[in-house]
Formats: sequence, structure tokens, C-alpha cells
Amino acid sequence: MSVFYDTFVRHDHGAGLKAGSTHYCAGCGHGLVHKYLADAIEELGVQDRTVAISPVGCSVFLYYYLDVGNTQAAHGRAPAVALGHKLANPDSIVVSYQGDGDLASIGLAEILHAAQLGLPLTVIFVNNAIYGMTGGQMAPTTLTGQKTATSPYGRGRLEGAPLRMAELVAQIDGAVYVERVALFDAKQRVKAGKAIRRALQTQVDNLGFAFVEVLAECPLHLGLTPPEAEAWVERHMLPVFPLGVKKDVTPEPWPAWKKPSFDPRTLLGAVGGDGEAAPRFAPGFPAALFGGDIGLKLAGAGGDGAQTAAMLVARAAINEGFDATHIPSYGPESRGGTSYADVRLATEEVLSPAVSQPHALVAFNAPSLAKFGPSVAKGGFVVYDRSVVASPASWPGVHVAGIPCSQAAQDLGDVRVKNVVALGALNALTHLFPDETYLAAIRQALAGKPALAPLNERAFARGVELAGARAGIRPTS
Repeated sequence: MSVFYDTFVRHDHGAGLKAGSTHYCAGCGHGLVHKYLADAIEELGVQDRTVAISPVGCSVFLYYYLDVGNTQAAHGRAPAVALGHKLANPDSIVVSYQGDGDLASIGLAEILHAAQLGLPLTVIFVNNAIYGMTGGQMAPTTLTGQKTATSPYGRGRLEGAPLRMAELVAQIDGAVYVERVALFDAKQRVKAGKAIRRALQTQVDNLGFAFVEVLAECPLHLGLTPPEAEAWVERHMLPVFPLGVKKDVTPEPWPAWKKPSFDPRTLLGAVGGDGEAAPRFAPGFPAALFGGDIGLKLAGAGGDGAQTAAMLVARAAINEGFDATHIPSYGPESRGGTSYADVRLATEEVLSPAVSQPHALVAFNAPSLAKFGPSVAKGGFVVYDRSVVASPASWPGVHVAGIPCSQAAQDLGDVRVKNVVALGALNALTHLFPDETYLAAIRQALAGKPALAPLNERAFARGVELAGARAGIRPTS
């Protein structure tokens, strides 16, 4: 069975000649490296164990070509993702496939950390001396004097010297095999294939971290034909990036480490759950409000409790058997700005956790209200803390309710529960779930501090009461 898919579906849904062609430019080195990696996986018989990590860059579409486990990583973060895969599944063969802009620039800290840790991983580093995919900017490996989109007069002293990654990684204790190879002629291609196989074998043998740097051609940004680009690599790159094995040691194989548990009951225990099914109070998903996918945004300064309130909403939805996500974003809150949380609720599965147009907004300070109020969807709701926000704007078709959350919390004896006051007000206005759904989530969250539960329950009830009186609500037209 070939490691390559029979059909590459990226182009034209895999029809015609494009079903067997990659997205790489003519003469690009990535195609050859793909072949050598696929050959090594097949020869070693590890296809069903292999996970390939492809980050942003020209390697981004690796998953369209290799029939192995595939994970897409953010720019520069492939080594961190690879470590996660390896630690979670010690028997897997994990390959981090990266370009120079990705690995040697934004991902430099990640690759050095992975190498120093020394876990059995295989890193294939394609060095074509340019940011190939994003317009031909100068990369850390761009040669001195080489002209790029961001060094139009050539890389000079102010831009620093090219970074030699193979030599750098070879100095790190955790690395056991490091080699630099090239692709500019048949002899070098044979060596490249052998080096990639050796790097994979090092992981199969559980020896440690292996790193292969491949000098590759980029005819497009060099403005050369493929043969001319090959000659350029040999003539100009080899003096700066000499080929050969930079490190080759044979340590004792790694001892087995404990595989993490994925048992739901164990995971529930780790986050404070008791494994018992949560009580349900809702007759169904509140689709009558905004359909089967509802987005909320909760925002304020540091200490306002927006993140805690967001987690309570997500927990409440999960307890009722629905899917929910909570994504925090911490802004410059220490300087009076805003941090916020996006909460997404869905009947079956949340497809995107981001909430660009919330159906409901809870704002604890003026910057949050000003920033996110205009984005609330028509027919949506805004709850803001009237104790600290004097006169908010209005938005067509949006219900705006000013609730004195801070003052109400202060009257209850602890201003910190203003977020729960706001949560009660939000539910009184939207009726997302029965009040008891939220109260159950609050009790769960405070299971380790049961003495705080009564105060939070009173805060929630006070929010319901204030919103029920429709204090300050202004449906706008």
C-alpha cells in the first residue's frame, strides 16, 4: 500500500490530471522530500503509526498527499504539537515537517525546546533560504547579499548573518542525530533519502530527537529555471550551509513513560467532576431565540469575572447535554482595557468557537461595551454594568439593559459576585436555560468551597430580579 493517497483532492476535487499533481511549483524541493519521507515510512512499515505535522508555509498541504495521521499546526508551533502527540501516544511515529521561515523564525523557541527535551521525534527541515509561500520575504536562512521582498538591496550586516540550524541543533544535548543534505543532483538526492530514513529509524528505535535539514530549490523566488536553481543551491548555499552529519550518537533507548489516561471518569476527576450525570432542567435547546447555534461574549477589565461567568454559561449548556466552548482572550486589562470570552452553544457540535457577532453581550466596563456593542446581532441583548457605565450608546434592533451589577453585589456583601448578578440578569432577559440550570452549574463550580454557594445563589437571584423589573432596558429601533 502506497503512503501517498491515490488521489490528491486539493485540485478540482481530485479530477483529471490534477488528481495526481501537487500544489508545488516546478522544480520545488518539497516534492522530492515528500517522496523520501513516504518511502521511509513505507520501508519501515510504520504507516499506521505515523503522525505528520504540517504548519503554515509551503508544507501546509502535506495532509493532502500522505495517507498517515495528520495534524495542522499554527505557524512555528509544529514541534509543540508533535510533543503533544508523542507524549499522548508513545508508540506513534511523529514527524514535524517544517520550512525555514516557520522553524527558524517564529518557531525557533519551539524547535530548541523540543530538541533539548530530546523525546524521540523526527524533524524534517526544508531550507530554501526564503519565505516561499507568503511572498518571498527574507528568512533567517536567507544568504548574505540575497535580494528578497523585504531585503531589496540584499541581506546586509543590519539584517544579520544567516542562521545555521543544523549546527545549532547539534549542540543541544537532547539531539542524537543531525544531518544536512541537499537535492541538487542525483548523488545528493540519494543521501537525502537515506538521511530521512535514518532520522525516522532513530525514532522507531526509540533513541531520541533526530533532525534533517534539506537544502532545497525555490525557482520561483530565485527567478531561475529548475536546473539553474539547482546550480544556485550548489554554488551559493553550500559554502554557508556545508553538508554532512553534524551529530550522531547512540544513547540508551528512552524508557517507557506513562501513557496519559483518556478515560472520561479519570478526566472528570481531574477537573473536579464526580462522574455523575448532571441534573437537567431544560426542555430542549433554546433554538427559538437564535437557532441551533448561539454565540455570547462576556467582557470586562481584569478582576471583573467575565471569564468565570463565561465558564458557568458553558458548563450550564454542557450539563443540559449540548455542546459548548469557552475561548478566553486576555487584553491589556491592567491598563483599563478589556479582556473577553467567547462562548458558543450548539445543539450538536460547535463548528467554530469564535463569536464575531454575539447574540448576547455582557459588558462590565465602558471599553468593553464600546468595543463589542456595535457587533451584537440584531434581535440580540446587551447587559452592561450600570454602576460603572453611565450612558451607553444604542444599536438598532438590539435590547440594551443597564443593570447595577457592582452596586447589587456590594449590597450583598461582596463586589466580586457582580459577574453572577450579571449572569442572572442575562438569563432573565434571554431565558436561555431555566434558572436552576445555572444554579446547578454554580454549585458544581463551588464544590470545593461550598460556603460560597449561598452568596452566589443570592447574587444570581438578585440579577434575575433586577432584569425582571426591566431596569434600564431600552429596545432600540
